[in-house]
Amino acid sequence: MILPRKLPPSKIFHFRAGDSLELVGERLSADGHLQSRPPVLLAHGFGQTRQSWNQTQYRLALAGHDSLSWDMRGHGDSARNPAGVRYQAEQFREDVIAAARQLPGAPILVGASMGGLTGLMAQAQQPLFSALVLVDVTPRWEAAGVQRIQAFMTAHPHGFDSFEHAAEAISSYLPHRRERKTPEQLASLLRNDPDSGQLCWHWDPRMLSEFVAGSEHLQEAISDAAASIDIPMLLISGGRSDLVSAQTVAHFLELAPRARHVQLPKATHMLAGDDNDAFIDTLLQFLSAQFPANPSVAR
Repeated sequence: MILPRKLPPSKIFHFRAGDSLELVGERLSADGHLQSRPPVLLAHGFGQTRQSWNQTQYRLALAGHDSLSWDMRGHGDSARNPAGVRYQAEQFREDVIAAARQLPGAPILVGASMGGLTGLMAQAQQPLFSALVLVDVTPRWEAAGVQRIQAFMTAHPHGFDSFEHAAEAISSYLPHRRERKTPEQLASLLRNDPDSGQLCWHWDPRMLSEFVAGSEHLQEAISDAAASIDIPMLLISGGRSDLVSAQTVAHFLELAPRARHVQLPKATHMLAGDDNDAFIDTLLQFLSAQFPANPSVAR
């Protein structure tokens, strides 16, 4: 049995987006006994927070990679758009650029769903990254998957009266997962509404109507972005995903013929949470092949 290695604690810090909105990030340094490989920027999907990358950041640190995760605007501890300022794809793209500038050199982007799409858009706008890893997302996506996600996100507009109520809703949405989330695990996903006393999602509900509902028109622009990128890319998809299909994968690989594709058969769109060990092993194998470390050189 390999015992977990103790690493220095992660550091929480605040930085500004291009429009001065405050974003909150969390950085974990690589194991000091290893030569550092390129740093990794971790972009979560819609409705998630930086905490979804906790185990990934730990494994990256053991492999010699500094990493930075952050709460996207409208999510978690990061600020929300002011009243009257609509959520738009360009804002999330600029936030990826701002986050990338918090790391030295040309980091690697690992983006889940929305995080991967905005990463493609950012790289197409200006060279930022040395490699891209897309987690169950392609420039085109299946409408049925988006509709299922939207149905879940809008199912409880008034929130939940307890953590148990929220855990039941998540279990119904993800019936293949055996373990129900604990109140501690749900703490980063829910906020107490002081007016109603209910537990509400941590993300700004305006994003559903202002950004997600109108995202279909972005598919051609994202396809053009993917075709213009000439750095190593890896797509990790879930075999049970209803957002990514054999057709959308084939379209992506036609746009980016140098990209690699690995499918995790048992995973759904919530890939990292469904099969976290397999996901991280696949990620580390790709990074090790692209950026081999020199074991004879210590940091």
